[in-house]
Amino acid sequence: MKKTKIAIIGNGSISHVHMAAYKKLSNVEVVANCDINEERAKEFSQKYDIPRYYTDYNEMFKKEKLDGVSICTWNNVHAPATIAALKAGANVLCEKPLALNAKEAEEMVRVSKETGKLLMVGFVRRFGVNTEVLKQKIDKGDLGKIYYAKTGVLRRVGNPGGWFSDKKRSGGGPLIDLGVHMIDLARYLMGKPKAVSVMGSSYDLVGPRSNIKGIQIYKSVDYSDYNDVEDFAVGFIKFDNGATLVVETSWAQHIKKDKIYLEIYGSKAGASLEPELEIYTEQNDYLVDEKPVIDPQFFDFQAMFDREIQHFIDCIENGTPCISPAEDGLELMKILDAIYKSAETGHEVSIE
Repeated sequence: MKKTKIAIIGNGSISHVHMAAYKKLSNVEVVANCDINEERAKEFSQKYDIPRYYTDYNEMFKKEKLDGVSICTWNNVHAPATIAALKAGANVLCEKPLALNAKEAEEMVRVSKETGKLLMVGFVRRFGVNTEVLKQKIDKGDLGKIYYAKTGVLRRVGNPGGWFSDKKRSGGGPLIDLGVHMIDLARYLMGKPKAVSVMGSSYDLVGPRSNIKGIQIYKSVDYSDYNDVEDFAVGFIKFDNGATLVVETSWAQHIKKDKIYLEIYGSKAGASLEPELEIYTEQNDYLVDEKPVIDPQFFDFQAMFDREIQHFIDCIENGTPCISPAEDGLELMKILDAIYKSAETGHEVSIE
């Protein structure tokens, strides 16, 4: 059986999740990996029995004939690595955010169209079973007209440090790291309306809180407590269909406990996707709360990536329409750019 040949660029934490998903597919072979840290690239190659490893993706593209590439690098490498991969004839699954900004994302989309190769953005939360269940109900009209959503990811102490908190490499803090997932998920459920205007604020008053003891937090593989990004950001987004979305994100905030939430409001019903899936409606003149029964295994972090990677391969092999096309990643970059610009200027920002 002919296997789809894959390479993974960037061999930090998230690349192991991609690799675990690829290894479950009998029709896929990961033939190469690449990281600027040669020791890390070698260790990754040895751990997963990958034939060849590289420290320069341009060299890899010259020597390897690839069907697809997972890009799991720092955010500032997403655009150049993706463009190089597309021009080398490979389809690309690029981790979120698609780029550092909308300008880079526009170029990535342009090259994807020019080369005829797939560019898929890693909005993995779209592949959660809870998301699928709620999306089906919304598409059937069970919630009626969606007019408002609010979402957020708030951490009391959760700055990963390293490249995450270095704006040159990341593009920003919790908004571009966590907010990108929640804004996309809300917009996806709302039917992907176009954002037309944004108001935003951001703050960097708390700092990385690297002094805190007694708890475990995720730290980047290149951890340092250098930090020049926001602690907290909030955005108010208006869409072309009149709907509104409010988002808030933090890495460091004086709250009792971490919180993740996503609520959708329609004319016939409302719903909460996070922290758990529930639908709020009425039947026979009584208020009713619905809670779909879903096996807990489908909420596993790895399970969502397994579904995402399977979809990427299905798109490559069978031409299946992509659930997370690059155009959606570009729309998100326009929204993030606008929130940051509004926070900087103190004014509402219109989106073309």
